[in-house]
Amino acid sequence: MTPQKLPRQFYLHDTVSVARALLGCVLWRRTRSQVLSARLVEVEAYLGANDPASHARRGLRSERNESMYLEGGHAYVYLSYGMHWCLNVVTQEADTAEAVLLRAAQPLLGIETMWKQRPKAQRERDLMNGPGKLCSAMQIDRKLDGDPLDGERLFLTGRELAVRDEDIAVSPRIGVEGAGDAAHWPLRFFLRGNPYVSAYRNV
Repeated sequence: MTPQKLPRQFYLHDTVSVARALLGCVLWRRTRSQVLSARLVEVEAYLGANDPASHARRGLRSERNESMYLEGGHAYVYLSYGMHWCLNVVTQEADTAEAVLLRAAQPLLGIETMWKQRPKAQRERDLMNGPGKLCSAMQIDRKLDGDPLDGERLFLTGRELAVRDEDIAVSPRIGVEGAGDAAHWPLRFFLRGNPYVSAYRNV
């Protein structure tokens, strides 16, 4: 039996608070044949229209990012560099367009399937230590864009292990060097010293 899904209210708080609260929560993916799950260990917050690193900067709105404008508690899935799918958790009220990128996770259930999805991975810790790897391992693609995060195909449950404030490390986000001052904003959150965090800046 899977734990209780996070309620919609969880996602309606300010985006930084949601990002921190997501660490240690469990992401579930139900396919036709099985259930996969992984514990979140690294995330990044993106703050909508006033965030030059956000897909919704300056209020940009398109078919690609339309799911960012949904009410908090939905998935925003996009293709990065034409190669890798990335999963974001939409936050706050509808039309705010803020979200949390899920950057890395620790595999829990369905690890054998994850290996098949990620045959180039050398170690279990490499299966999901990056946003594209996470989506590949958990079979997440554009078909899940806009899905509710308390649905049947994709959902989140609460922490199984305690996470204290001192367990959470903070750094600038990764891969947003062209975003001016926003490239230095401390909006990447990860579990300090966790081996499943992406190798970059794991301090």
